Amino acid sequence: MSSRINNQKVRNIAIIAHVDHGKTTLVDAMFKQSGLFREGQSVDERIMDSMDLERERGITIAAKNCSVTWKGVKINIIDTPGHADFGGEVERSLSMADGAILLVDASEGPLPQTRFVLKKALEQRLALMVVINKVDRQDARPDEVLDEIYDLFIDLDAREDQLDFPLLYAVGRDGIAMKTAEERGENLHILLDMIIEKVPGPVHDPAEPFQMLVSDLSYSDYLGRLAIGRVHHGKVRSNDVLVCLPENGKPIPLKLTKLQTYDGLKVTPTETCEPGDIVVIAGIEDVHIGDTICTRESPKALPRITVDEPTVAMKFGINTSPLAGTEGKLVQAGKIRERLFKETLLNVAIQVEESETRESFIVKGRGEFQMAILVEQMRREGFELSVGRPEVIFKHENGTRLEPIEHLYVDCDEAFMGIVTEKLSSRKARMTNMVNHGTGRVRLEFSVPSRSLIGYRDEFLTDTKGTGLMNSYLEGYGEYRGDFPSRYTGSLVADRAGKAVAYGLFNLEPRGRIFVVPGDAIYEGMIIGEHNRDNDINVNPAKEKKLTNMRASGKDEAVILTPVKPMTLEFALNFIKDDEMVEVTPKSIRLRKQQLSALVRHREDGRKKKADA
Repeated sequence: MSSRINNQKVRNIAIIAHVDHGKTTLVDAMFKQSGLFREGQSVDERIMDSMDLERERGITIAAKNCSVTWKGVKINIIDTPGHADFGGEVERSLSMADGAILLVDASEGPLPQTRFVLKKALEQRLALMVVINKVDRQDARPDEVLDEIYDLFIDLDAREDQLDFPLLYAVGRDGIAMKTAEERGENLHILLDMIIEKVPGPVHDPAEPFQMLVSDLSYSDYLGRLAIGRVHHGKVRSNDVLVCLPENGKPIPLKLTKLQTYDGLKVTPTETCEPGDIVVIAGIEDVHIGDTICTRESPKALPRITVDEPTVAMKFGINTSPLAGTEGKLVQAGKIRERLFKETLLNVAIQVEESETRESFIVKGRGEFQMAILVEQMRREGFELSVGRPEVIFKHENGTRLEPIEHLYVDCDEAFMGIVTEKLSSRKARMTNMVNHGTGRVRLEFSVPSRSLIGYRDEFLTDTKGTGLMNSYLEGYGEYRGDFPSRYTGSLVADRAGKAVAYGLFNLEPRGRIFVVPGDAIYEGMIIGEHNRDNDINVNPAKEKKLTNMRASGKDEAVILTPVKPMTLEFALNFIKDDEMVEVTPKSIRLRKQQLSALVRHREDGRKKKADA
């Protein structure tokens, strides 16, 4: 009988942290102190945030790999996203790890997204270490935060051995770690030593043939499709003949053209790799995340990566407005379809389905934030498209309608507690807990339907004057809690094509909030503002002042308009109703009615009223 052994030359560790708790900064310091960069070499900050969107928003969207070498041991570091909407990235990144560092802010404590990823790590029985970061903050409370971490572990049904985790305190920005919050460390050596000591080397069976689970995909113009994953058993050499085992179907032969491993942030070619190594394989086109790559002689599949099912669906289609094709390069339905299906190859949490028409597609994912990121990436690539309102995916069991329910955490000033509670209760939320430490801020917990949070984030920031924090994670499915109005206001809809004029907009300002500025192109059916009342009205923003003989010099040009807040994609997706869409181009974000003709909309409203009567 074969025995399983550890490969002591390698450690695979994931870093778990909430958005803005200092994960990427800590990894930067680990790179610098492990000797990855030569003395005096200029290095960017937040090296791991390679996407433009990640640098702009200060969040991790895609899980990435890198490695450092410490005392002869290669430490592969897997960066996990901190946002629950990118849960698909979390699952596949943790499938490569044997241990995890839980990084927590010394002031904020463990927050919901930390909980989401930690739950996955505990389920996979990874060796856990805790680092309480930012202990130099004036409002740091490391002892209370440690108690909160223990409470979180107990709440997530951690086993006794998991509760006995090694603990360090750190100031990631200065690149120091220490055993107690009071002492002053000099570097991160104690953390690197602890990783080698506490995280086990990858376990493998020397008698088993080569097996690798594909956890990520990439693409190279020179090498084609690249499969990235961890070697579970056996060794492999470049030019070996292997097979890929898909989910269903026959094994696909694979001639290994290039074998690479991570060295710092780069991938470097290698002749052979060992169990536990995270490798990049070239030589196969038809590979998917979750497939097993193994030897032709003994094909044996590893358990596939499972991902929580999607909870939000959104319609993507071609841009059908009168301004279509004027700002983007990629406008055809075929190009949009190709791009969306390419996204499913790289992101296990996204599903794409064809709709009734060939010009639109249903995209399913974890949350509206994940959808907004996908749309933003597409517009930066030159796509023009129209998208509908995000809708939650309902389930039906024994004749009962079920909907996704979120556990929502709200942190706000005591003064705003009333308005937040009132708004959420009108959206069918139920308060489950309230914590008040007497510091002037309160922490509230709610059980709330996912559809209630679509469009609420902006309202929440307005209500709390930008000082509130709001985070949630999916709790499961519950019984449908009933209808509620998603928006109490109507839309100001342009009734003709043309260009917005200052005089026309000035006379519309008493009607509501305007979204366009003088000189903007408009068309019939385009939403140019938010109406103060709950009904839509057709307006003419291109109206100019009638000319008369009685004129005062310069008087007519002196129209002062209220400044317009720039339109953002998140605001647009949250604002629209079911009969409205967002037109997205590389240069503009416009709101519009699905049915552009005012006459047709008028007829449809009349039919609806008759049917209701």
